[in-house]
Amino acid sequence: MENNDDAPPQLPPSEQEAVYRVLNSVNPAIPWRTIFPDNLCASPSDGVVCDYPDASSSTSLHVTELHLGYVSDYTQNPPCSSNATLDPLLFTSFEHLRKLFFYKCFTGAPASLPATIPEEFGSVLEELVFIENPSLSGDVGVLIGNFTKLRRLVLTGNGFHGSIPNRISGLVSLQEITLSRNSLTGGFPSNATSRLKNLKVLDFSHNSLTGDAPDSIGDLTELLKLDLSYNAFSGEIPPGVGNLKKLEFLDLSYNRFGNYGVPLFLAEMRSLKEVYLSGNLLGGRIPEKIWKNLEGISGIGFSRMGLHGNIPASMGSSLKSLWYLALDNNNLDGRIPLEFCLLDSAREINLENNNLTGQAPFSDRFRDRVGKKLKLSGNPYLLLVKESVPPLAGEVLSSSAVRALASVCFPAVFIVFYILIKQ
Repeated sequence: MENNDDAPPQLPPSEQEAVYRVLNSVNPAIPWRTIFPDNLCASPSDGVVCDYPDASSSTSLHVTELHLGYVSDYTQNPPCSSNATLDPLLFTSFEHLRKLFFYKCFTGAPASLPATIPEEFGSVLEELVFIENPSLSGDVGVLIGNFTKLRRLVLTGNGFHGSIPNRISGLVSLQEITLSRNSLTGGFPSNATSRLKNLKVLDFSHNSLTGDAPDSIGDLTELLKLDLSYNAFSGEIPPGVGNLKKLEFLDLSYNRFGNYGVPLFLAEMRSLKEVYLSGNLLGGRIPEKIWKNLEGISGIGFSRMGLHGNIPASMGSSLKSLWYLALDNNNLDGRIPLEFCLLDSAREINLENNNLTGQAPFSDRFRDRVGKKLKLSGNPYLLLVKESVPPLAGEVLSSSAVRALASVCFPAVFIVFYILIKQ
């Protein structure tokens, strides 16, 4: 008898058949069975990963990862056709699947999720990723199962609809949930995230979600990114957000949060790097005292918020890392603080369409650096001259601030004074 002890482990025939079916569904023009006629795990197609799920056994070989579509913006792996479909065997045949990834695979003919997916699917799944599949539709609740080991749930840029299911509260291992750029409706389930103690990224942006955002968001104390932008959330920005001490990125822009003012709890969020609240008519003034605690902020978006009053000088003196500032299309008045010329990291400042007055405090060097991204139009009484002239009256600055301002903002101050005297 022939000795087969050294023969490589085989993928179970039913699992191999399922791989062929799935590959054929995404691109029927490729002769998958001819190109890969034997053991698929011995020489697998790109995007198919096999492994031994049981560490104690070297004989049970199974498919553990499927990566279909593009692996980057430029390379397909394996390629999907314009009439790609989703074979239901995908959700019934791979009980050892740990990663499922579709990127730009469903972009042509309409495709849809199955009406139901077995509860057994995804018992060991760690990553479920569907990115940029606009022609793939279906109820998002069908796709989200009892994935107790799931770490990443990324469903962005697809045609999914329905509401966010309460069952996401059972995804206790989750570190990222991104459901952005779909057609989701309904509210934010109030207790859906209360058990997600390991969550670092929560992104529900660019949907049609409504109602109040729950204060229980503040229980997600490990969160680094919170993005609820471009929805229709209303009411007050949840005070619980202030409990997110590790949060670095906050985007609540273009919702319908009401007239409660810029939240003062921002001062307690010392890890913030970017905060965007544009498009919510919060009203009120820009707080003066919160910026000393937020010296690490690099981006602020406060456009179209119904803000009035002066721009606080503390924004200029405290925010040394600021590269982006948008305060446009508000009702701000008074002078631009002299301290704004200390924003050495700034790459874009938009103050358009306000009621700002006086002389803009930006030197030639500052304006050369920022270029066209220094936006000041729509302020009829704001003056922008070749070199900024220091105000002759106003808040007293420290000696160190005076020296800094003199070097940055007033390189031509003596020439200006000379001209004034001559006049």
